[in-house]
This record gives sequence, structure tokens and C-alpha cells, in this order.
Amino acid sequence: MKDTRPINIDLTSIRFPLTALLSITHRITGVIIFVGVAILLYLLEMSLESEAGFSKAQELIGTPFAKFVIWGIVAGLLYHIVAGTKHLLMDLGFGETLSGAAISARITLIVSVLLIIAAGVWIW
Repeated sequence: MKDTRPINIDLTSIRFPLTALLSITHRITGVIIFVGVAILLYLLEMSLESEAGFSKAQELIGTPFAKFVIWGIVAGLLYHIVAGTKHLLMDLGFGETLSGAAISARITLIVSVLLIIAAGVWIW
């Protein structure tokens, strides 16, 4: 029996469907949230340490780089919440078909982008 499966798969040549890309992104945002919680807890600890620590944390949060990092954490959280809600709705039986999954993936992407833009406007 001849094995015709490829030995070395070139992942750059594979075109993933939108549902797969959003699933991978959901996992990545989970990691972003995990790291972000450590950053936010450090800032909280610094601000609760003393009045000088609070001033230092407040000054640090005001920098453009810190605002970008916080926006990244909030963006990851917003996407993760929207995608998680989509998964909960799928667990209830909505959008389980192939076409339903494609539609819900587009809705997830649109709602997430709108919320992330709104969060960016709010943070900046």
C-alpha cells in the first residue's frame, strides 16, 4: 500500500477557512489575557503600595506605550468574550451547520472589530 500523504507540509500554502482563523485567534487572545492579567496585577500592586507608587503607576499608564499595551489587553479580552459567546450559542444549537458557522464567524469578527475600535477611542 503506497502512502501518498505529504511528508513535509508547507503551512504557508494552506488557506485556512475563516472559522479556523478565528478559532486560532481565540486561543491566542486567551494567552494575551493570561499575560495581561500579570501586567495589570503588577500595576495594581504598585498603585496600592504607597502614594508615591500610585503616582508612579498613574504616570506609567499615561505613556503611549502603556496605553497601547492596555489597549492590546482590552482588545484581547473583548475578542475573547465575543468569540466565547459565539461558542456558547453554538453549544445551545445555534449556528452548528457549515453555513451557520461561517455567518457567525463573520458576525464575531465584525462585532469584535467594532468593540476594539471603540475601546481604542476610549483608551486614547
